Amino acid sequence: MRSFFLREKNILILIILNTITITIQAFPGLPFVLMQGLDILDTTITIAFILEFFAKWSAIGLKEYFRSWWNRMDFTLVVLSLPSIALLFVDKDLIDLDFLLVLRISRVFKFFRFLKFIPGVEHMILGIGRALKSSVLVLLGFFVFLFISSLISTQLFRGMSPEFFGDPVRSFYSIFKIFTIEGWYEIPDQVAENSTDGIAFFIKFYFSFLLVSGGIIGLSIVNSIFVDAMVSDNNDVLEEKVDNLNKEIQELKSMLEKAKNEKG
Repeated sequence: MRSFFLREKNILILIILNTITITIQAFPGLPFVLMQGLDILDTTITIAFILEFFAKWSAIGLKEYFRSWWNRMDFTLVVLSLPSIALLFVDKDLIDLDFLLVLRISRVFKFFRFLKFIPGVEHMILGIGRALKSSVLVLLGFFVFLFISSLISTQLFRGMSPEFFGDPVRSFYSIFKIFTIEGWYEIPDQVAENSTDGIAFFIKFYFSFLLVSGGIIGLSIVNSIFVDAMVSDNNDVLEEKVDNLNKEIQELKSMLEKAKNEKG
């Protein structure tokens, strides 16, 4: 049994089966018998994931197990999915059913185990982490500009359009939509709908400025720095290969010159 749980292929099959089970359970109006069978299957797979943890623990030891980032993620997801097993031992007359349904949402987190089987995902995750570190100041500056723009917009347009700028939170979301070029013309048009021509021109000019400065220029800068940092590892590898090639060429030239001098 331990060898079964130590084979990644078998775990992948369990994850796929569990994904299909949870997907089917998400459809409303399923027959009670089918839902009951799916619940039993989901609980069985969750128990299998727990057995996988104990199998790896006994095979490599607890310290070595938690040394792997993937194993730590697997353990966390198993803990998050435990409420689906606890449901079997809970008296529904004593605990509110709605609360139990909230606990069962934790099963969805098991989808993240698919990441482990994506080719090159470790390299991708390292690239994302490197990109976040490199672009943290740019992201911070972008969100500061977004926050300031939302406060200014709240003060200017809370009376004209409270549904978009009635408070800083709504304003922040509305400006973010404009920055992402989502609703960049609908929002200004609705704000300026009942205004005079002069005020309407100012409103459209103001939001056009935000679109260009934050949406086009700002996001382009953030995106370019993020992508450049993600692929920088590949550039480092290429640069290292070029340096090694130059060293080999220099060594070859030295050997040829030495042979030529000895011959002369």
